[in-house]
Amino acid sequence: MEEIEVIEVTEKELELMLVKEVKRRGGRAYKFISPGLNGVPDRLVLMPGGKMGFVEVKAPGKKMRPNQIKRKGELEGLGFLVYCLDNPADIGGVVDGIAGSSTT
Repeated sequence: MEEIEVIEVTEKELELMLVKEVKRRGGRAYKFISPGLNGVPDRLVLMPGGKMGFVEVKAPGKKMRPNQIKRKGELEGLGFLVYCLDNPADIGGVVDGIAGSSTT
């Protein structure tokens, strides 16, 4: 049986992988910073056709902090998609989710 190499990535590397995939699909993944408001997601992902969502990027196995969970709930309460990404294998699904979201 052939061994499969598992590659550990840092949060920064995972974030760059997300940005690259979004750009490859014709979108943009802007760094999202809100001065004076802690816990906002790392990236605002904008896809063709007016599709958008937020992505909090975490190192593999790390979880969102309580203030990040609170902001996620607030944004979802307003009807926005918010993803927590901690695995390179999930990038495609996150981007698919945002690209396929409803604009209404």
